[in-house]
Amino acid sequence: MPGTNHESGNSAAGALPRPRGLFNILLDGVERVGNRLPDQVTIFVALGVVTLLVSSLGAWLGWSVVHPTKGTTEVVRNLLSRDGLAWVLGSVVSNFAGFPPLGTVLVAMIGVGVAERTGMFAALLKLLVMSVPAALVTPTIVFAGIMSNVASDAGYVILPPLAAMLFHSLGRHPLAGVGAAFAGVAGGFSANLLLSTLDPMLAGLTASAAGMIQKDYGVHAAVNYYFMLVSVPMLTLVGWFVSERIVEPRLGRFDAQSAPAGADNAGFAPLEPIERTGLWAALAAFVVTGALIAWMVVPEHGVLRDPKGQDTIAKLKPFFAALVAIIFAVFIVPGIVFGVVTGRLRSDRDAARMMSQTMSSMGGYVVLAFFAAQFIEWFKQSNLGLFIAVGGAELLRSVQFTGFPLMISFVLVTALFNILMSSASAKWALMAPVFVPMFMLLGKSPEAAQAMYRVGDSCTNAITPLNSYFPVLLAVVHRYLPSAGIGTLISMMVPYSIAFLLAWTVMLMAWMVIGAPLGPGANILYDAAAIGAAATAPTAP
Repeated sequence: MPGTNHESGNSAAGALPRPRGLFNILLDGVERVGNRLPDQVTIFVALGVVTLLVSSLGAWLGWSVVHPTKGTTEVVRNLLSRDGLAWVLGSVVSNFAGFPPLGTVLVAMIGVGVAERTGMFAALLKLLVMSVPAALVTPTIVFAGIMSNVASDAGYVILPPLAAMLFHSLGRHPLAGVGAAFAGVAGGFSANLLLSTLDPMLAGLTASAAGMIQKDYGVHAAVNYYFMLVSVPMLTLVGWFVSERIVEPRLGRFDAQSAPAGADNAGFAPLEPIERTGLWAALAAFVVTGALIAWMVVPEHGVLRDPKGQDTIAKLKPFFAALVAIIFAVFIVPGIVFGVVTGRLRSDRDAARMMSQTMSSMGGYVVLAFFAAQFIEWFKQSNLGLFIAVGGAELLRSVQFTGFPLMISFVLVTALFNILMSSASAKWALMAPVFVPMFMLLGKSPEAAQAMYRVGDSCTNAITPLNSYFPVLLAVVHRYLPSAGIGTLISMMVPYSIAFLLAWTVMLMAWMVIGAPLGPGANILYDAAAIGAAATAPTAP
């Protein structure tokens, strides 16, 4: 979700001037450039206008391309012609209503919103972090940050102050706790042991882009699940190493006497007994919900299985189609149970109010989705996406820039782009229509392209000044170090971003070499020639 950016250099009373030097000058430049970028809605509007104009130019110049799977010659369609403009104006509503991520994200967020607003996520994070031995506090905080992404952005608000308090109580530097928490929440944004709202959001955009090459190409929400699941322990270990071997030694010993009054009390109170009872009840509700879902999936004739399927993936097609509803259920049921037990949900009106508040917070996303949907559909219908993808693939082949160099370059470009545009959905809406078809023509599946994107998109979340939660993080940091500015926070997070980027990219490349599926039915390779032969083969009378 796009957020508001703030200049935070000297926001605390009595703060010292922001330190200078080449690194801080570079950070200041990134911040200024990012803040001068137009709103993401404006970017999609501008891209839509450019698409209309270029489609007209391309049609006038006679641009055409041979479809790689159908073998037919496709021409660039003029969207400013009589028929083209009629289609543009007549499809505004259908483009928006059919935007793949829109419905999936909103449905999933209703369940997540109830679980978050009853306080279940906050209580669960407190229980997890405050119940571990002191020696394991750092990896637990990193792990909790990664896992907190199932709760949307709750981890940004809950974990950093809690981590700072814990580190301070253990005689460690509280900013090291902030760094470990922020690294997990921001840097590990895509990884998780569970499916989150991000999975169906990206899958919808990937499927739409893949349709340019292969019509009705299916991309379900769990296509990157295996890879992201294994990423969790890897990132936890990397974050642990960076925290205790690089960041905390660099911060030095914390001078508690020079800290502002009350800094040692900055954090959360321990869990109340009723909250513990609520968590046990929520766990029971989660187990019951999971058992019900398993009953619909595991038996051969379960509701969420297709008995006519030829293989396991085909048989589980109804289950993959229901994943968004399942995400909704596994969050809303425990959330309601927790709210009822703790007294935070006293009637059905309270639950309806929480759902409404969640939908109200999604207003910015809905507006962004409207303009993104128009741009993506115009880009697809004009055939410009196909034209660029085929031309780009041929160019890369001609200069032999394929394989690992291309994949690593794509991860790095995404990571750099993320510094100037922090919204994961907005970036993928811009990049997927070009890169997904291009990678398909180079033999890599849409699922593989999405995995590459997710690695690059996550690693630099912790160092972009455009992260809308930077002011929240700075408020926590200022409790212990009033002189800190945005450069202080980013310089502390740079080692995490570099380490995550290196380790995650190496893991991704190793995964590609092994050839293991990225998720259920999600292979790494894509054979455009085989798909084309099947599409053009004569059918029996």
